[in-house]
Amino acid sequence: MRYGFVLPYGDAHTTADLAVVAEDHGWDGFFVWEGIWAIDPWVSLAAAAVRTERIRLGTMLTPLPRRRPWELAGQTSTLDNLSGGRVILSVGLGVAGEDRWWLFEDDPGRAARAQMLDEGLAMLERLWREEPFEFEGRHFTSRLIDSLVPPAPPAPVQKPRIPTWVVGAWPFPKSMRRSARWDGWIPHYQPVDASADGQLTPEIFGEGAIWIREQRATEGLPMAGYDLIMEGATPADDPKAAAEQVRPWAQAGATWWLDADWSSMDPARVREASERRLRAGPPRVDH
Repeated sequence: MRYGFVLPYGDAHTTADLAVVAEDHGWDGFFVWEGIWAIDPWVSLAAAAVRTERIRLGTMLTPLPRRRPWELAGQTSTLDNLSGGRVILSVGLGVAGEDRWWLFEDDPGRAARAQMLDEGLAMLERLWREEPFEFEGRHFTSRLIDSLVPPAPPAPVQKPRIPTWVVGAWPFPKSMRRSARWDGWIPHYQPVDASADGQLTPEIFGEGAIWIREQRATEGLPMAGYDLIMEGATPADDPKAAAEQVRPWAQAGATWWLDADWSSMDPARVREASERRLRAGPPRVDH
């Protein structure tokens, strides 16, 4: 299992400082929140990239239907080159039903955002190839031309693409198939029975992980290099309790644990709590 930390709020200075702390204390990944009308996560991650050498860097997560795929492709490929191939892109439909996230546009609805997510992912894979291409979707298009002057941004260092984790709503097959086709599953538990308890448990996570494995086998895709991601908050002052909290998820098949505490957005409190948790080290289940 690998271990990441999600910074719920912080400017580029804070991101860079804490990414260094994370790398120095054995964490494998450092992630930042991407919002709408918010601190730019890619600027913050670029600041972290130039001050670190090993740790993976990414968002948790990018609302791809709210983004122009060609702009995101340029940001991610630029960062992947700057960092020497350390970017992870996490994507989902984006938050619905909250006014804070729809200040500048109307929510087109879940079905339209799902279409935009699929088209955006398809475009990203082509955009990362450093060449013009033709694409005709319902929401996005690209015209094929002879050459690009100036040229497209350099292709990512990572091949065949930047690892892309996708939210999948378990147990809905269409959503889960989208996650299975890419490079990682970020679980969202959505019971078919609306009256059921919507809490994700290791047992439910394990069912989704088995489904992902079977689906990838059906499509001829290997599990090697594919990630199963779980997120939660573990205590900084009790390493044993932190490890015991993570252990059931590892046993259920999780390959990444992301430590994330969303209880506060106060910059000073977040920085202090984040540094304390990072210095305590990851909640390793193999120690």
